[in-house]
Amino acid sequence: MAAGKEKRPLVIVRKKKIVGGGHHGGSWKVAYADFVTAMMAFFLVMWIVGMDDQTKQAIEGYFSNPVGYKHGYSAGANPLSSGNSPAAVKRPSVRLVIRAYEQQRFEEVSKRLEKKLREAQAAIGLNATVEVLVTEQGLRIELIEGSSGDSFFPLGSAQMKASGRAALRVIASELRGLANPLILEGHTDAAQYSTRVGYTNWELSADRANAARRVLEADGIDPARISAVRGLADRHLRDPDHPRAPNNRRISILLPYSEPAPAQPPPLPPADGTAPIRG
Repeated sequence: MAAGKEKRPLVIVRKKKIVGGGHHGGSWKVAYADFVTAMMAFFLVMWIVGMDDQTKQAIEGYFSNPVGYKHGYSAGANPLSSGNSPAAVKRPSVRLVIRAYEQQRFEEVSKRLEKKLREAQAAIGLNATVEVLVTEQGLRIELIEGSSGDSFFPLGSAQMKASGRAALRVIASELRGLANPLILEGHTDAAQYSTRVGYTNWELSADRANAARRVLEADGIDPARISAVRGLADRHLRDPDHPRAPNNRRISILLPYSEPAPAQPPPLPPADGTAPIRG
């Protein structure tokens, strides 16, 4: 070593390269996320498989046309937000989906049926009214006697005329595509036409409802779908101011919703504690 130069110690610097791994790395998180996603997809598939056919169709309809189901939801709810097991499929959001789906089907059937009845009216020779309405209870179809009062049945008789059978055949052609049950009701006016002892408007209205039932069943309506046949006599007049008017004589066919209308929450009381105002 040259003279005059001071001897210095040798310093070696080693830099440690840190490679991600173990619990400090992020690769395992990606794998775990993929695993959780796959398990969730498997769970959803198993959940949907456990549903009944009607609920499956409702969910399929929702994802096919979400806009058409908009009024059936609140705050962005969807069919998959109803719980985490097949037993939860009847919770409110899914019930709303089913009801909205049925209402849409009822509207479609109503339009087609009205068109078919208009086209067939001349051929049937029908001098009466067939009213098709979508109500809060479901799809209601009413065969209402015209001014002559004997378009569907002769006065005081439960023997259906050819025009009534023809109208019911048109109706049956549309109702066969639905799965909802049917309730048939017979109505009379306040007059008593029968001279048979013990045969009143109660019996007459029930016999007419059953006559309509037999025609519908003969035209392809499954008898298992008939949930009730009622004879209501003159207790539900269409024109109460004129109890003997012909339009009180009618046959009603009701297809109720499979889910009841959602209950409206009670109004909140005002802050001052007075009784709530109901609109």
